[in-house]
Amino acid sequence: MKNKSTYGHYNTIITSFILLFVNMLLGQNNNSINGLVFHSKNPLSHATVILEPSFKNTVTDSKGHFSFSGLSNGAYTIRISNMGYKDYIEKITLNGAAHSIQIEMEQGVDLKEVNVTSRIKESSNPENLVNARYSAMPVTVIDRKTIELMGSRRLDEVLKEQTGIAIVNNISGGARSVGVQMQGFGSEYIMVLIDGQPMVGRNNGNFDLSRISVSNIERIEIIKGASSSLYGSEALGGTINIITRHGVVDPQMQASVSYGSLNIVDATLEGETPFLENKGTVNLAANYYRTDGYNTNSKYIQGTTSPPYDNYSLQGRSRYQISQKSFLGLSGRYGLRRSFMEKDFGLGHISGDNQDEQDLNLSVSFDHRFNSAFRSITRYYLTYYTADMSVAWQENNSSVSQDVFQQTLHRLEQQFSYSSNNTYQLVGGFGGSVENMNDVALNGVNSLETMFSYVQGEWTPFEKLKAVGGLRYDHTNNFGGRLNPSFGLQYFISPKLTFKTGVGTGFKAPDFKTNYLVFYNSNSNYLVIGNAVLAPTLEQLQKDGQISEIRQYVLDQTAGNLQAEKSTSYNAGLIFEPSKKLKVEGGGFYHRITNQINSIQVATGSNNRIIYTYQNLPEAVNKGFELSLKLTPIKNLEISAGYQYLIAKDLSIKDSIRAGKWPYSQNIHDPATGNSYKPRPSDYWGIENRSRHMANSSIFYRNNPWKLNANLRVNFRGKYPFGDRNGNQFIDKYDIFVKDYWLINASIDKQLLNDHLNVRFTADNIFDYTDPLMPGQPGRILLLGVRYRFFKNQ
Repeated sequence: MKNKSTYGHYNTIITSFILLFVNMLLGQNNNSINGLVFHSKNPLSHATVILEPSFKNTVTDSKGHFSFSGLSNGAYTIRISNMGYKDYIEKITLNGAAHSIQIEMEQGVDLKEVNVTSRIKESSNPENLVNARYSAMPVTVIDRKTIELMGSRRLDEVLKEQTGIAIVNNISGGARSVGVQMQGFGSEYIMVLIDGQPMVGRNNGNFDLSRISVSNIERIEIIKGASSSLYGSEALGGTINIITRHGVVDPQMQASVSYGSLNIVDATLEGETPFLENKGTVNLAANYYRTDGYNTNSKYIQGTTSPPYDNYSLQGRSRYQISQKSFLGLSGRYGLRRSFMEKDFGLGHISGDNQDEQDLNLSVSFDHRFNSAFRSITRYYLTYYTADMSVAWQENNSSVSQDVFQQTLHRLEQQFSYSSNNTYQLVGGFGGSVENMNDVALNGVNSLETMFSYVQGEWTPFEKLKAVGGLRYDHTNNFGGRLNPSFGLQYFISPKLTFKTGVGTGFKAPDFKTNYLVFYNSNSNYLVIGNAVLAPTLEQLQKDGQISEIRQYVLDQTAGNLQAEKSTSYNAGLIFEPSKKLKVEGGGFYHRITNQINSIQVATGSNNRIIYTYQNLPEAVNKGFELSLKLTPIKNLEISAGYQYLIAKDLSIKDSIRAGKWPYSQNIHDPATGNSYKPRPSDYWGIENRSRHMANSSIFYRNNPWKLNANLRVNFRGKYPFGDRNGNQFIDKYDIFVKDYWLINASIDKQLLNDHLNVRFTADNIFDYTDPLMPGQPGRILLLGVRYRFFKNQ
């Protein structure tokens, strides 16, 4: 992208915020709602207050107060919820005056309002009727307040502190591609969405989570396990749905900047306001982030293992009430990242690695309520991603390789929902998408067409039992169709103990790169050939004299035979809440994957170049269990902890070892003793980059008189296999492992000037842990940040 274009985007950002600030200064009408929420004469803080149909939401302050101002005349429904209390609902009519209410919450659990996954209301994301609460799989929700208290800057930093989630790096991509692993599923099986719409642009399967700033994020919904019946064929292992800010209450702006280690600069400007007599709302956020990068392997590499980069992003969301029952929604996001990484391999050989990435996401929706029970949303979505990656030898400025990749997705969807007196609720829809790719390394194809339809719902046959189910059909032009069901049950054994279970299936068609990519990595001297073009490409390379050996049995087995991957996920667990101060949850999971796509060596080229392609593994299994605890021993102190145990294995390897099939029949060599012995199935450790043990814990504390927040967070990851050292084609205990490690993070912030000013100090990786095998894990990071909020004092 040219500098002139970048300056144009700066002007657009500045103009947008000037208009937003001017609108904040305009007077609003006098309609308002203010209230006090309490129980047994004690105020309830952090209760969620939602105002419908405007979709405004807020939380009560430390004294139990809340308010909505600048409201237009008309009828509203106010809904108040708080953990451990029954929901409160009241209808209010405004006619040019303030309205005050006092609400006493009733303690207990309203079984009619509890659902299988969370207490998220339908209005929590007004532009998408497909809600995480319809999933039969476990759901984790990270709210805005938690994100702010963590002091995190990028999405990967938030996710790596969640139970059962690991952040992984693509080493061959220069550690730029920061992906996610969830319950043993790799990043290529995790769908990343913004407001329910899929994001594109992956580096070797990893969606780079560090591209996304957490500014303007309302919350993050994480579904673990096959959720294809909700979100489509890419959600084989789960989804991460990012919900952006919406539901403006009052005009306000905030500006923040942080600076610290590695010359990190993180600057954000956010604003939100109602407009046109409160018929419309708009949220805008702009972020600039830069870092010098770092080196975790300075003994062998000069320069950086994780590159310096500059990241710019602008995102916004607007909603306008066309009529009493109709709303128009608009949202968009633009991101630009520029990075340059230098590597010194000695003897004057220095490579320069450039990478420029841009992505654009635009969405428009029309929301219409036919009546109190029936609602529809029509949505169009466009996403565009481009990456320009090049490598050059700096001593003579000669180009080694260049890869320009572009991806465009058009998606149209129609959704419907119907509910009946809390007995059952249904959401259904249909749509299609057209995806285009343009890459000089892609041969033979440039478009993928998909059609889909689905229905999901929940049913409460009687008070203590709730069932959820879904059915989705996806059809692609390359791999035909697949029907994916899911089903879950939740039984309320008592108000304090709940049992839940679910099953779901997933489906993932091979993507463009696994079928058609022909890519050479000059730094690591390997070539990747897509499965669909494997045979003709190898034939041409052999004619050119660039092949020294072909593994014919691999070629015969794999060429042109790549099949769609399928998974089935099972989970079951218990939730125990003896009081509103304590919540304990535990459960087991079992994911069975058939036809899992994995890389395999198919030939050796000249100059010992390794040539890879892709094959299907007959069957793989991820299984284990998770435990989590949340405790509030005293007011304003919250303690939480989580643990995951995971076994991830390719069952075909165990079968091949048992049957003595090549290459798994090779002897295992013990380098310490020099002894060798015949392999046994029990010698197989598991799939690379999966830890048996992962744990996390955190303490959050708030001192109200001092307006001080402090937290301490600890994350543990057990050892995991890095690579096959002894060449027997499977991981055993003598191979290369990344050692287990602890990461300790802390943050403290202080509010000043009637909550307008916030000063924060953040320390990540306090004990400065690094490992050469972890190029994406920086050492100690210290940051000092300030934030100023512009808003009207109540």
